[in-house]
Amino acid sequence: MEYAREEIMSGVHLTHVRSDKFKSACLSVTLLTQLRRETAAMNALLPQVLRRGTARWGDMEAVSRRLDELYGTAIEPVVRRIGEIQCVGFFASIPEEEFLPAGAETLRGACEMLGQLLLAPNTRGGLLLPQYVDSERDKLLEAIRARLNDKLRWSISRCVEEMCCGEDYAVDRLGDEESAETIRYQKLTRQYRALIQQSPIEVFYCGRADAKRVAELLRDAFATLPRGEIDYDIGTDVRLNALEAEPRRVDEQMNVAQTKLVIGWRLGKAMEDPDPAALRVFASLFGGSTASKLFVNVREKLSLCYFASAALDAHKGVLLAYAGTEADRAEEAKDEILAQLAAVANGEITPEELRSAKADVKSALRSVLDSQGDLEGFTLSAAVDGADYTPEDLGELIDTVTVEQLAAIAAGCECDMIYTLSPDGSDGEDDGEEMPEPSEEELKAFEEEEDGHSDDTP
Repeated sequence: MEYAREEIMSGVHLTHVRSDKFKSACLSVTLLTQLRRETAAMNALLPQVLRRGTARWGDMEAVSRRLDELYGTAIEPVVRRIGEIQCVGFFASIPEEEFLPAGAETLRGACEMLGQLLLAPNTRGGLLLPQYVDSERDKLLEAIRARLNDKLRWSISRCVEEMCCGEDYAVDRLGDEESAETIRYQKLTRQYRALIQQSPIEVFYCGRADAKRVAELLRDAFATLPRGEIDYDIGTDVRLNALEAEPRRVDEQMNVAQTKLVIGWRLGKAMEDPDPAALRVFASLFGGSTASKLFVNVREKLSLCYFASAALDAHKGVLLAYAGTEADRAEEAKDEILAQLAAVANGEITPEELRSAKADVKSALRSVLDSQGDLEGFTLSAAVDGADYTPEDLGELIDTVTVEQLAAIAAGCECDMIYTLSPDGSDGEDDGEEMPEPSEEELKAFEEEEDGHSDDTP
């Protein structure tokens, strides 16, 4: 794969990956803005409303018909959170022209459609259509309310909300129900105009077309892009230390059969000069794989819980461990999770544990190269951080990670929050405790590094 990056318009950067590996190309357009409680729901709603129709193709039926003419090109709205930056836009999958009849200009057509969706929505009197806004707002509200149905995701979200109260990181990528309920078409139109004028835009392409052609097509498609003063003052506030000397505790009850335990740490000194390779290996070693400390010891050897895993957000410097356990064993599980982190801090890492963690991370990085969506997510994440490494570059650094580096990361972690969601004494609902170890996708309840575009708004 060949990587290139350039600014093709004011505040619009194109990352181009030349690859013959896939039979379809992918193209994403992502607007970056600060994640804030008052605007998060509106920003999450916008791509859904814009996807409903354009000035040229007035409704979803017309848009779908045009995409069918482009040999089944697909364009979907995407809403993500990377650290404290909200990322909204579209992701397109485009059949490669060399496999199609002569004259099939699918890339040109897809760029044109993306330009229309983003810059020429179907409006009346310059305002977004009320019926589109109201319909998509109701769907967004359903998605926000549905988060409660997955008790593990809900518990992780609640832990983050309490741990990072007062920080943008506490805001969900979809916003909250209270804010979403107030959205009307006039208000959303104002937010749309501000977002288009002020947001930095990241464009990603992976396919067989050369960078010059992609850039030219995008310049044509975005020729009417209004640009005001671009807001580059966006980012993630990294807090190194816990809020209080002792971990804060939040205990809540609900109609569940299984207690959910979530522990949150600040990564401390590791975030003064973050080492992405060491942080990835540390996350895998502690709780990111079936060979991790948490899985092997807390779940398998001691049988303290149904599952025990951990995830690390290197943008924010937050480490979360989560487990499902019986109510009377939650405290014991908590103590053992803390003990496993202390073991890492003491350098109690066997050669086999280190090899397994490195192999797990390298395997994950290789898999990124097999998925255009994952590669797009990886690249966007790196762009947000101002980094220029590729999955291949990062993979080469994994073998250089030492036990001393991992111990230093663990030693610098400060426990900030211990959250439990316990049964309220009513008949427990089926919240999955009888199921086997949850899949990786089921366990990842908050945005991690390189999370691809799996966080599409329902």
